[in-house]
Amino acid sequence: MTLNDIVAILDAKAVCGMEKLESVSVPYAYASDLMSDVIAFCYPGALLITSSACFETLETAQLMEIPAVLFVNGKQPPDMTVSQAVENDIPLLLTEKSMFYTVGLLYEAGIKPCL
Repeated sequence: MTLNDIVAILDAKAVCGMEKLESVSVPYAYASDLMSDVIAFCYPGALLITSSACFETLETAQLMEIPAVLFVNGKQPPDMTVSQAVENDIPLLLTEKSMFYTVGLLYEAGIKPCL
């Protein structure tokens, strides 16, 4: 499933990385606000779903080779996080939906869990 598909399903918006919405495909997703859990359980290439809109999230995404991050609950990443994402070519998506609802919609659409 492409990031563009995810944007449509969740009525999300791209904060940065709009040029990659059609080219980045994610077969898996992992949802957590604990970056230690992301490091332990997330697969490289999976979409990270989180409400933790801090720069540590982007550091974790880089470490785990996560191609895109989706912020839930309408969380706006700070400018420093957006700058870091642009610099590292990681698209950031934003949805107003809750993490629970987001995960359910994506699972129903065919995204597989990491565990």
